[in-house]
Amino acid sequence: MRKLTLTELATKIGEIATAVSDMRSSIETRVGELEKRWARLPDNDNYISRSEKSLGDMVIASDEVKRLSSDFRGRATVKFVGDEAAAITSAPASVGNNTSNGTSLVPAHRVGEIVTPHQRELRVRDLLNKARTTSNTIEWPRETAFDNQARPVTEGQGKPYSNLTFELQSTPVRTIAHMFKCSRQILDDAPALAGYINRRGVYGLQFKEEQQLLTGNGVGQNLNGIIPQATAFSPQFTIAHETPIDRILEAISQAEDSEIPVNGVVLNKRDWRRITGVKDEEGRYISGQSPFGLTDPRLWSVNIVATNAMAPGEFLAGAFQDGASIFDRMDVEVMISTENDKDFEQNLVSVRIESRLALAVFRPDAFIVGDLYTGT
Repeated sequence: MRKLTLTELATKIGEIATAVSDMRSSIETRVGELEKRWARLPDNDNYISRSEKSLGDMVIASDEVKRLSSDFRGRATVKFVGDEAAAITSAPASVGNNTSNGTSLVPAHRVGEIVTPHQRELRVRDLLNKARTTSNTIEWPRETAFDNQARPVTEGQGKPYSNLTFELQSTPVRTIAHMFKCSRQILDDAPALAGYINRRGVYGLQFKEEQQLLTGNGVGQNLNGIIPQATAFSPQFTIAHETPIDRILEAISQAEDSEIPVNGVVLNKRDWRRITGVKDEEGRYISGQSPFGLTDPRLWSVNIVATNAMAPGEFLAGAFQDGASIFDRMDVEVMISTENDKDFEQNLVSVRIESRLALAVFRPDAFIVGDLYTGT
């Protein structure tokens, strides 16, 4: 075997030194990564050593599955940590076009609360009388005619007969509902989102309920609202230089022909602001509380309910407490399920929010609807 020259020997030693250095660098890198992973484990109590078991083996070996029997009802949850989880979890994704500007070195400051559109103050339900029902239909007899023959009579003579005519009225219980879909991971990672969906979902349901109570047309599954059944504005007297305030007075008087006390007038918020800003011919506000006081929401001793649920330029006056009633069949219910449609397969959660109710308008003549401004 030929002996190496000093130059060749020096070259070989250099190659060996380079290989050892590369190997040392690779080992240090791997050890560093292992130390980082170990440090991230909480108290090192979630460590699971790698084994040759499949995911199916680990499911069968879990305590949750061992407790199952033929009479089990509900669900079992098996959680995996470490490398095992990589086989059954999806990659992180973003929703929408906007992503966080934060980096691994400088994380963004995340505000905890979700910015929510302002919710309308729902007022109409509070005006009405409320009752419970266990049926799917509300029925009531309504008097349609009264032939009143009562009169003074001579002693010993026969008494006159009066006649009453009745007609059975009914209204069905309707369901108002909607659903949300969200990922199971989101609910796990952002518990506040569950409350947010509940809060916004319930508001959305009640928002639609208020619209139905006022303007539901009774077609299909819609409630038969108050406005479609109300009596058209037809004042029995006129006022010189008529203003919106005068027209409300005329409507109240018309509703009082039903002999039921009128307890509310529903206006659009913008119309109520216009009324509180009315001035006399000398430019003075006619309300002593305007503009710096708190204007009492009342006109002609009747409560004013200002809400954007009412169309601008219109009013509804009536006997809300006695002329109509809400019958609640089921209060607002929020249900969360992981077993709807393809939820189990796609790791989704379905959120259902619904209520059941009926609206009975006993005295349509006790409600007057019309235009707030003349010429409209």
